[in-house]
Amino acid sequence: MTRHLLEIDDLNPEELHQVLDRCTSAHPVHVLDGRGAALIFEKPNRTRNSTEMAVVELGGHPIYLTPDQVDIDGRESAEDVARTLACYHSVIAARVFDHTVLERMAGAVTIPVVNLLSDLSHPLQAIADLLTIRAEYGPDLAGRTMTWVGDYSNVARSLGFACAMQGMGVRFTCPDGYAPPAADLERMAELGAPWAEHDDDPADAGKGTHVLVTDAWYSMGQEAEKALRKPIFEPYRVDRAMLDQAEPDAIFLHCLPAHRGEEVTDEVLDGPQSRVWPEAQNRLAAARGALEWLVLASETDR
Repeated sequence: MTRHLLEIDDLNPEELHQVLDRCTSAHPVHVLDGRGAALIFEKPNRTRNSTEMAVVELGGHPIYLTPDQVDIDGRESAEDVARTLACYHSVIAARVFDHTVLERMAGAVTIPVVNLLSDLSHPLQAIADLLTIRAEYGPDLAGRTMTWVGDYSNVARSLGFACAMQGMGVRFTCPDGYAPPAADLERMAELGAPWAEHDDDPADAGKGTHVLVTDAWYSMGQEAEKALRKPIFEPYRVDRAMLDQAEPDAIFLHCLPAHRGEEVTDEVLDGPQSRVWPEAQNRLAAARGALEWLVLASETDR
């Protein structure tokens, strides 16, 4: 059976632990030795760097493909793009606008397909965040709390699922209209979260948390909504007062890029409890470990 990673809960908790262990291994297996990896980017950004280097560290050859080179569902369908690339490559990784494109590609091929980001989820960022949290508190995270402040985005969703699989409590402090759906909170509880809750009041957002997380109030492609979103999200800015409510050993995470002075103050982003740069560095380890596990698991299951 071919293993895909389109959402973080495509892995079960034990498999997620296996991926995390591979991310931290000092001796990655060259599962892509002499083999190609097709990297499709409908949204070009810094993810290219971590993913290309992950493929190189696994002995493979990354091929970077831009939207005009692939033109998914323009020149040919997502399924046919995937089938053609599978003739030359051992894995496809894609950063897309529409999550269903990934699902269609995965359904058409017998090589792993990896989600580098979609409108629904961001599994590799969640793995990088868990690596950062584990570096702080150790591998047993059960009973600790992750609090997300701001917009319930694709990044928030994947991180919530990932933390739930570690036995962490998850709290989302989001304004009305930007909160997690009840089905996602129920899914987090099913995955192992002792509590999964939403609160729209930012006054006590940091209280009792071990990991305080935020992201931009408007993501790539949402720039036109800046004027609408800014007054809604301003009360949800992570500042020193919010972080001071957290546990004494709490850490702050942000997947970057940050809009300094908007969703987070410089004092927090550059402060002693910030782990944003180790978090960014862990994107490489996350990509390498996930790709290694997926290729090995797919080949073992056949």
